[in-house]
Amino acid sequence: MTLATPLLDPAPGKDGRPVLSVRDLHITFPSEAGPVRAVRGVGFDLLPGRTLCVVGESGSGKSATALGVMGLLPPSAEVRGQVLLDGQDLVGLDDRALSKIRGKSIGMVFQDPLSALTPIYSVGRLLADALRVHQDLTRRAAWEQAVQLLDLVGIPDPRGRATAFPHEFSGGMRQRVVIALAIANRPAVLVADEPTTALDVTVQAQILDVLRLAQRETGAGLVLITHDLGVVAGHADDVAVMYAGRFVEHAGVMELFRRPTMPYTARLLAAVPTVDGGVRRPLVPIGGEPPALVDLPAGCPFAPRCAVALDACRTAEPESHEVTGHGHVACLRAAEIADGSLDPKGDTPPAGPPAPADRTATGEVVLRVEDLVKTFPVTKGAVLKRRIGTLRAVGGVGFALRAGETLALVGESGSGKTTTLMEILRLARPEGGRVEICGTDVAALDSPAAVRRLRRDVQIVMQDPLGALDPRMPVSHSLAEPLRAIGRDRASIRARVRELLALVGLDDTIGDRFPAALSGGQRQRVGIARALATEPRLLALDEPLSALDVSVQAGVINLLTRLKRELGLAYLVVAHDLAVVRYVSDRIAVMYLGHIVETGDTEAIFADPRHPYTRALLSAVPIPDPGRERTRERVVLTGEPPNAARPPRGCVFVDRCPLYREAGEELRRRCRTEPPAQTPVAGDSGHRYACHGV
Repeated sequence: MTLATPLLDPAPGKDGRPVLSVRDLHITFPSEAGPVRAVRGVGFDLLPGRTLCVVGESGSGKSATALGVMGLLPPSAEVRGQVLLDGQDLVGLDDRALSKIRGKSIGMVFQDPLSALTPIYSVGRLLADALRVHQDLTRRAAWEQAVQLLDLVGIPDPRGRATAFPHEFSGGMRQRVVIALAIANRPAVLVADEPTTALDVTVQAQILDVLRLAQRETGAGLVLITHDLGVVAGHADDVAVMYAGRFVEHAGVMELFRRPTMPYTARLLAAVPTVDGGVRRPLVPIGGEPPALVDLPAGCPFAPRCAVALDACRTAEPESHEVTGHGHVACLRAAEIADGSLDPKGDTPPAGPPAPADRTATGEVVLRVEDLVKTFPVTKGAVLKRRIGTLRAVGGVGFALRAGETLALVGESGSGKTTTLMEILRLARPEGGRVEICGTDVAALDSPAAVRRLRRDVQIVMQDPLGALDPRMPVSHSLAEPLRAIGRDRASIRARVRELLALVGLDDTIGDRFPAALSGGQRQRVGIARALATEPRLLALDEPLSALDVSVQAGVINLLTRLKRELGLAYLVVAHDLAVVRYVSDRIAVMYLGHIVETGDTEAIFADPRHPYTRALLSAVPIPDPGRERTRERVVLTGEPPNAARPPRGCVFVDRCPLYREAGEELRRRCRTEPPAQTPVAGDSGHRYACHGV
């Protein structure tokens, strides 16, 4: 099997001069409630070839800092301080002057690659134009350099794909194009704002490798903004933790992970789920909410959420000061924490209990799926459409789910996870196979009334809680809506609404607020409460945690675990974050191109993955520990998943399989021509995999 070499520390700069210096940066936005002080006195130096990772919860000021450095803030923003790029102060320059610098001396990788690329130009044209703006090149020379850049960032057939448009690329390929644009003119500084947030773990690993390669080729300093502490552990030289618009801890990556000295940093690390290790510790969420950055009260902004705060912490905001052998920390108790005499997390017990040792569900089967098939027509023509093929989204999927059990469907985008979920929730006769919910075959439902009765037993929690709630309704009305639909009277609806809010850990006053006035974690709790309104037996969760900060994520994970235990719910979870999956699931089904390639108990799959695709998924998940993350070997997947309209005749994974490349001729023939059957693992009949080569 092909393995990646261990990750190495980036080479230090050739001299001690920073390529970017930020001094006392303040950014303020106007609002109806008053000035929003989004960034308050941020300062740092970035050396050539070094990576500074900026982490923190949503609203902490990370992206505002990046946009302020790039000069991309709206005209209404007030910016004070200095942003020195190779000695030149960028603050105060007009857009014409900044346009000569952006793309040449400083480049940016945006979070959403599709919105960062002009859709009416080919990617080759976009790259060539970026080169010609800052260099005296002919069209032909610029095009040749554009092809070379596409080749550098790993685009297959770069000369042919240079004529393609952004919508013809996958998400990972588009992000590679954006990286190529950022490094086209070999800038001294790269700024990457959440460059892997919307990507699968395997694609994320590839993009981070490309970003590292681009940094090495240009020698640039990199400012990487991310919420993933595993990414920080693998790629940072220095880490800056932001809270309420300022750096509260700034240290080397090894020092920060070994002993976080700011209580906020320690609580962030305690809330992070991890895929390694056999024992899963309970996650400890950070209580409370980040402060609003309008009229901040006196004292440390983190004091209301801090377990070790003193009375002095509430009267004056602490200055950032140096802690010997560590870095700079804005905390009055940093010295006590640094010498080990004080636990920054405090003495409070964890908010959620550890997972039970015996995770085998013994309840009745709530959901049974057998040989589920779903296809979509492939058509051609703008006016007169004609069918030219069939896209096989789900091919022969089957599993059973019991009461009190969680089954997670995992895999890359396009693997068929969400299609499988939606086919189950449709409560209609499937195209192929059988779906049975609570003992009822959905194909036998003969009337709308029968569908409505069964619908009460099946509910869904959506990925985007804000999009799932009516913005014109207060929370209490949103919770009451499904109860009115099943005929409850007003008195029982009011009582049930209060009961639901208490069940998900929210105060009664939340009921009078609108979704826009809630935090992300509160909105997701409301979404869970709404799904529980009709007392369902099966809860489908479609990426329920992907839009949440790590601290909020921990609280929702603990909530879901408690509700499953107390209510005996069955969960069917669609997710791509395997670290989260390990904490919430009892069993895992790994999907690839519409097929389940491995299934089994969660711990069995994490301890002994058999299918090469499962191994690649697990090895791509970053570990929030710099020592282990930078020395472990990773399985590298090359290429993209095949077109589901033209799948391979044999094993669906054959084109990307590391085992296939090392196999003999006879085994290769079987992989190409014969779909592998599900094989049980010796001694564990529940753990099965579909592979000829294992």
